[in-house]
Amino acid sequence: MRKIMIPAALIALSACAAAGEKEIPVEQRIANAAPAVSVTARGETEPVGTVNDDAADDPAIWRNAADPKASLIIGTDKKAGIYVYGLDGAKKTFLPAGAINNIDLREGVSVNGKPSILVAASDRTDRMQAKLALFTLDPASATLTRLGTLPVGTGEAYGFCMGVVGGAMHAVVVIKPGKIVDMTLDLSGATPAIAASREMTNATLSEGCVIDDRTSQLYVSEEDVAIWRFDLTQTQPAPVRFATVDSKILVADSEGLAIASDGANGGYLIASSQGDNAFTLYRLPAGDYAGRFRIADGKFGGTSDTDGIELVQGDFGPDYPGGLFVAQDGHNAPHAQNFKLLAWDDIKAAVGVK
Repeated sequence: MRKIMIPAALIALSACAAAGEKEIPVEQRIANAAPAVSVTARGETEPVGTVNDDAADDPAIWRNAADPKASLIIGTDKKAGIYVYGLDGAKKTFLPAGAINNIDLREGVSVNGKPSILVAASDRTDRMQAKLALFTLDPASATLTRLGTLPVGTGEAYGFCMGVVGGAMHAVVVIKPGKIVDMTLDLSGATPAIAASREMTNATLSEGCVIDDRTSQLYVSEEDVAIWRFDLTQTQPAPVRFATVDSKILVADSEGLAIASDGANGGYLIASSQGDNAFTLYRLPAGDYAGRFRIADGKFGGTSDTDGIELVQGDFGPDYPGGLFVAQDGHNAPHAQNFKLLAWDDIKAAVGVK
């Protein structure tokens, strides 16, 4: 993720071009990009504890089906650990966990024979040895309990996502610059283990990823190049170009990814078009362009330089009746970085999609 320079009028993004080329100001990137409609946030979280630094990174969402207003948001401070927030944005708990970067969760996972909410994250505390950190979430107390840490491989852990493929829990860690490690987890014993592992590769820096549990497709953002799709049902998945970083519809860096399901195999893939502070929607499964939006100033501030995003559909109470979209905000002055909360219904209405 790029650094933010203050004041806001002087926000600049680090160059995606080759060394020696001039940096393109964010204002010019916005002007050159395809139009994006404005949507405002309905809420925001408290700032992360690390100040004056690029710290907040990636969110995950747990929806409380029995009491939607009691749902939880999990967000990483990649310099310090993991926060658990309520829908009001207030911090409930914080777990010091080191340099946790990207995070994801799945509910109803059998952990040591008990149905659990599994939370996992890329752990870059050791920049030479990538690791996967595993936790369970207790929704009643909004606390995380450590399950353990698994070795992933040589290098710095960066992106992360997980999903169910063929009934097995898969965890994908993206190691800088573009090694993609897909692990099948064994959570049946007292300590977690890796049942199987395989590697795929993007040529350059990659981070954001998401697994579509419906189709077993993995989507990975190669930041300055494309969004790639990998079929995890294949023994050795080959990359298929899903969308191109073209400086119009998707502006480098291509960062966080999230999926909006239509209940079948369609819906939308949402990508953070970080280079022009926007978000791009692509129709699934084909990848047709569906629209763009920005999070603008309103009751709460807008977002810029967004890295991690997450979307969970369903009832989250009166403020988010059709689903909750959470986006990291890279510039939340005068406070530290935080996460903005939007209603999925507001985004659909603004973009003009169903």
